[in-house]
Order: sequence, then structure tokens, then C-alpha cells
Amino acid sequence: MALIFRQLFDPQSSTYTYLLGCSETRDAILIDSVFEQVRRDAALIRELDLKLLFTLETHVHADHVTGATIHKRIGGSRITVPVLSGASGADIYLSDRQLITFGRHRLEARSTPGHTNGCMTYVLDDGVMAFTGDCLLIRGTGRTDFQQGDARTLHRSVYRQIFTLPNGCLLYPGHDYRGLTVTSVREEKRFNPRLGGALSEDDFAGYMENLKLAHPKQMAVAVPANLKCGVPDIPMQTNESDWAPLSYTFAGVWEVQPAWLEEHLGNVQILDVREPEEFSGPLGRIPGAILIPLGQLSGRVQELDKSKPTVAVCRAGGRSAQATNMLRQAGFERVANLSGGMLRWRTEGCTVEGGQG
Repeated sequence: MALIFRQLFDPQSSTYTYLLGCSETRDAILIDSVFEQVRRDAALIRELDLKLLFTLETHVHADHVTGATIHKRIGGSRITVPVLSGASGADIYLSDRQLITFGRHRLEARSTPGHTNGCMTYVLDDGVMAFTGDCLLIRGTGRTDFQQGDARTLHRSVYRQIFTLPNGCLLYPGHDYRGLTVTSVREEKRFNPRLGGALSEDDFAGYMENLKLAHPKQMAVAVPANLKCGVPDIPMQTNESDWAPLSYTFAGVWEVQPAWLEEHLGNVQILDVREPEEFSGPLGRIPGAILIPLGQLSGRVQELDKSKPTVAVCRAGGRSAQATNMLRQAGFERVANLSGGMLRWRTEGCTVEGGQG
């Protein structure tokens, strides 16, 4: 039973989000989602043909707002938080050593307070990997100076709940600010400068008391929102379009489907970014399409009408995806890529001009 695993990153908060799925059942979970990355994560889940069962939080975050509530609204996943988190509105409250099952895999929740009272570390299967949140970072630890933080409690959590895992267990943190992605129990026991080696609880407490860190910039917004499982003050649009039913890809491109476009050709502007010989070649072209090859687009955008929605098309969808980004940078607000390009357009039997058969 193969595990589907993706480590995702939010650059604003340096947060890692983890997607885990079962290759047999296609059931999946998401650990520490980020509100601003919901579209990205939902697109990946859709493209991998997964069913998101649960969103899990390692703790109540102070540096970003969770996307748990939005994922529940758009996909029906169940919000899962530590029982000691203090958060309201969750579907499941996890206690120490409670199991969450997705397909043929399971996560064991291990209570690891110290950064906050409600911190959890999630251990996959029999200690293959663990997700430590802000309890244990790569060669570091989470801070202990606010949100019920306590250095001695954190030291005990790491030694009793994480350092008792197999030495080869891979550890994935909630954050990293240097671009590091993964460590192991063995490495952190030996090399973690805050609590590895022979550092005692007293040593660790003294170290943490003298960090003198500034509070997270988004703390005043993030903590209250996360205590409600990320319920936003205003509704978040999952489809930002008011002119077409668009879908968002993991590559960050808004797409429109051929069937819809064929029914609404009179309401949009079609930009074909292929070369002239392709435009008049065997695949034909969409009726009314404007030909501007991709290499010429930046110098010819003024030939297009910004007031009309624009759909870009090429042979298979790659060049036209680039074109949508260029158009947005040029100030075009209603832009989409034709999913699958002319190849799919022809395969689905949509109307063409020219071409062969």
C-alpha cells in the first residue's frame, strides 16, 4: 500500500502543509492547511483524484489562519483539532494516542504540549514518519513565551513522545525559515542545539527564557480565527470568476472547459497563441479566434479588448497557460486558459474553422 505524500509550503508564514493519501482507497488527510493556499491545495487534491477526509491541526497557530473551515465547505472534510487546543467548531477533538485512519494508513496523535497546551505530533503507521508542528523543528524547537507555553513541558514532550520513536523515523516540522525540509529522530537527538545530546531540562529552560523573540506579525488575527477553526470574517470565494465556471489548477492557472466555451463564443474574446502555420493547419481554429503567437504577445497586447473576458488557446494548453499569466500582468482581469487546447477541443467535437476532417 503506497503512501501518497506531498510537502507544501506557504512563503508568507514559512508554514509546511502536508497532504497524505492512500493509493488504494484515494482517501486523504491534510495537516496544517493555510487559508491563502486553499485553492492550491484543493487543486492538487482534485488532480491526484483524492478524497479529503480530514484536516488536522498540530496546534492553534499564531502566524497564519488555517484553511480547515474552507476545505470543509468546498469538499466536505471533517475538521480535526487537539482536544486541549481550546478551539470551537471542530468535528473531531483528538486525545493523546487517538488514531485517525485514512484508507490503509493511520495517524497516531501524541500530545506534545509546551509550545502551546494543545500541541499534537502525528505519527504515521508504525513510526515511519511524524509531523511535529511547532514542538520540534529542524535543529530547533517552537517558542515557549506565549499561548500557555512552558519550556520544561516542551522538553518533556520531546523526550517522552518524539525521541521514543524509532531513530530512523523521519520528522517533518510545521515551519522552517532556512529552506530545510526534513530531519530524523536520530539527527535531532544528536545535533539539536537546544535539547539534543546531554542538555538537561534546566539547560533548555534557561536557553528558552533568554530568546527574546518578537511576537508573530499575524498573531492578533490568526489566534482568534484559529480558535474558531479558521472561520473567516468575510466569505472566501472558491471561484473568483463572475463570467465563467473556472477551475484552478495546481500550476496556478484558471481554466475553462470546451463545452462551456463553445456555448458562449459570442461573449468572449478568443486568443490563439500558436504559430501561423498551426493556426491554418490540420487542427483548425476556434471561430472568431485572434491569432497572436506567444512570442509576439507582450508587444501586441494592445490589439486585444481588456473589457471582454479572454480565453487563451494553443495546441495542448501549455503556451496558452503562459499567455494567461502575461495577460494578467498586462492588466487583463477576466482571463482563462482553454483546458486541453485545440487537441481536446477537436476530440470533444467542438466547432472549428479550417483543419482536416
